[in-house]
Amino acid sequence: MLGDDAVQALRDALRLSPDNLPLRRHLADTLLGTGQAEEAESEYRLALSLAPDDWRLKLGLAGAFAQQGKDGQALVIVETLSRGPEASARACLLHARLLLRTGELATAALQYRRAVELEPGLADADLAERLGIRPRSRIDAAEHATESSIVDGKQRVGWEDVVDRAEAAIERPTITFRDVGGLEGLKDEIRIKVVHPLTHPELYRAYGKPIGGGILMYGPPGCGKTYLARATAGEVSAGFIAVGISDVLDMWIGNSERNLHDLFDRARRSAPCVLFFDEVDALGASRADMRRSGGRQLINQFLAELDGVERSNNGVLILAATNAPWHLDAAFRRPGRFDRVLFVPPPDAEARAAILRILCRGKPLSDIDFDHLARKSDGFSGADLKALVDLAVEAKLRQAIKEGTLRPLTTQDLLSAVVAVRPSTREWFSTARNYAIYSNEGGVYDDILKYLKR
Repeated sequence: MLGDDAVQALRDALRLSPDNLPLRRHLADTLLGTGQAEEAESEYRLALSLAPDDWRLKLGLAGAFAQQGKDGQALVIVETLSRGPEASARACLLHARLLLRTGELATAALQYRRAVELEPGLADADLAERLGIRPRSRIDAAEHATESSIVDGKQRVGWEDVVDRAEAAIERPTITFRDVGGLEGLKDEIRIKVVHPLTHPELYRAYGKPIGGGILMYGPPGCGKTYLARATAGEVSAGFIAVGISDVLDMWIGNSERNLHDLFDRARRSAPCVLFFDEVDALGASRADMRRSGGRQLINQFLAELDGVERSNNGVLILAATNAPWHLDAAFRRPGRFDRVLFVPPPDAEARAAILRILCRGKPLSDIDFDHLARKSDGFSGADLKALVDLAVEAKLRQAIKEGTLRPLTTQDLLSAVVAVRPSTREWFSTARNYAIYSNEGGVYDDILKYLKR
């Protein structure tokens, strides 16, 4: 094979000049390009011993790790390389691919967008589609860019499409706080900030307190942040607009900002309305980590909308959720924006029992000891509890199909499922602990430390 001949020639040359860094990097790149990732890893390590700070070698090593399925080791490298003003476009692209593998779609989409901003030639339509980013065709973009028609003082660049999407996205949730197991402290905070201003408007007017504002919820995935936001809308019989990254991010300059403005505008016209941003760090990442202006402009637009620069946000209740608050730009936590930052921990024993009761509603049961199950499922998120109930139900279904007899769920069935499901929150806390100890400016992560010391 030609590739084998080239590799052998490079190896022969390195025997004569073992400290030749460009030659060793070329060998490592060639090995990686021909799928020999394990050998490439060895060569990148040798090269890094000669030039420990060479970002290209680090990126190559991360690529070798990724090819071998060592995603954790690859992520450690690319998270550093894709952070800061000197971020490499290819590091951001590899970061996006690795995050996609782990299911972190929002952050993956942000990294992909940064990669394309830094180097447009890296655009990958298949990857963008898998991340939920649907770029317009270049022909459509050109037609919109040259269109001179103006509606209500706005250039008609996809405006109607965004409004139609926002109209379709408004829902009227029927669930309320009664359907949320546990989290009583969080519910009280939300009642003061969101519910009571709508149910007792005369009191808030008397104190000059506007109806509206923002709450940022953070914590490990699967602990009920999205469900709690939807229940908040149901509690006050308000409209609910769930905003995902695909509703905002657009490949073409200026369209992301316009999409965000139109979503806020729709919420204002539908007040009272809960506008919920899931995985908000994908839209509001720290501007200090951005090299190009595109991402900064979107954040500036987001901040302006929160401030109600053009129109008042009175009656618009803005909730946001994130698993990584440390990646969010600090400006979002200024009073008047997301001025309440609430930690959503895994449910405690009482809440786990309540969640299990809710999850088991309508199922055939036989003397379930929910309190005992709650004690045995310490550290489980709401999503983990749902997984264990689903697992127990599947086992019962297999048994029912085999025996032809419907049998109720028992405590033992659910205990067997508890053993099979591993808590998903542990990995999050291992990361959060470092931020809570070393990057806890103003005590914003004190709740994490309190939870870990319980």
